[in-house]
Amino acid sequence: MHHTIDVKDLKYTYPDGRRALNGVTLHVAPGEKMALVGPNGAGKSTLLLHLPGLLKGEGQVRLAGMDVGDDDLGRLRAAVGLVFQNPDDQLFSLTVFEDVAFGPLHMGLDEDEVRRRVTEALAAVEMGDYVDRVSHHLSIGEKKRIAIATVLSMTPEILVLDEPTAGLDPRARRNLINLLDKLDITMLVSTHDMAMVAELFPRMAIMDGGVIVAEGETADLLADEALLAEHGLELPWLTSVWPRRG
Repeated sequence: MHHTIDVKDLKYTYPDGRRALNGVTLHVAPGEKMALVGPNGAGKSTLLLHLPGLLKGEGQVRLAGMDVGDDDLGRLRAAVGLVFQNPDDQLFSLTVFEDVAFGPLHMGLDEDEVRRRVTEALAAVEMGDYVDRVSHHLSIGEKKRIAIATVLSMTPEILVLDEPTAGLDPRARRNLINLLDKLDITMLVSTHDMAMVAELFPRMAIMDGGVIVAEGETADLLADEALLAEHGLELPWLTSVWPRRG
């Protein structure tokens, strides 16, 4: 089916011999927003890097109706927007405009179309007033929004984010969650922010040891405390912050 993420029995071993993916199978339906959770070292980031073809393992990866291979990586990477955990890995131009325009320019679009896409992408992340700002002077929260705009300007069919709320203060975190909630796009988000998962993602997948160990409705999986504990996940409600009485 078009506009989906289909991963089947994906395996990957790094050059140093470390096995990161042990047969991952994952499906994200059209328009769905799914969370990918799990402990550090579970293989989440390695999986995400396979989606735009930055890594290539054994198995099948099919995105937006295309098989991930070497034949048409340009078209694939236009269809799949990957936002890294650290926005400084994504922002390397002097100004916000240049960062957001980089992708459309390299697609060979004319100047008017590039400017239109930059305007629309910045409007989508509510950063339209930042077009002439210097990217490396922005706050971490502002940088994360601009990083999302750099992939939205490519008009992707799928948005993939790695730890989008990491390092954000409470206000910036809330603003980013509200932004992700409003974006109407198929989305896969790797995160340790279980409160965001509970609020924003109807379905989730738990990854551990290089495989998907559980996948389903978020409410059902969050209700399974034994499952969460087994895979190093905590419920998003921290009861320890309230003093016990009695």
